[in-house]
Amino acid sequence: MRLNIATRARQLRKAGTDAENQLWYALRNRALGGHKFVRQAAIGSFVADFCCREAGLVVELDGGQHEGASDAARTAWLNGQGYGVLRFWNNDVTQNRDGVLEAIASVLAGAPLEDLRFWPGGAAGGRGVRGMAAARAAQAARRGGD
Repeated sequence: MRLNIATRARQLRKAGTDAENQLWYALRNRALGGHKFVRQAAIGSFVADFCCREAGLVVELDGGQHEGASDAARTAWLNGQGYGVLRFWNNDVTQNRDGVLEAIASVLAGAPLEDLRFWPGGAAGGRGVRGMAAARAAQAARRGGD
């Protein structure tokens, strides 16, 4: 019996890895620059570890089983949907969570740090048309509407 994508996402949220749980604690409740992240987000037929829809950014945490052709196809598909994809190894989070958060913040600010595993999506630089408009509106609201 094959589970639908929403059920699979729900199961993955309940069975998060240590690295996922550590990063989620730092991203939830708009804790990173006021950006809203969701955990184990269903996007098409994929489940992204973390997603900031307003910025069109997917953050994936990879263990030793990753770096295969399926990850490349998944990243290409997400890029085609307008999502930028940022990947970290699980041990990056467990050993240097602050550095991972700094890297995520740099991508959200539109100035990714060098040496990141980041693939910008679509012609809109990883944000998609709706994501760019939502990001501009959210930034204006945070600045007080200027």
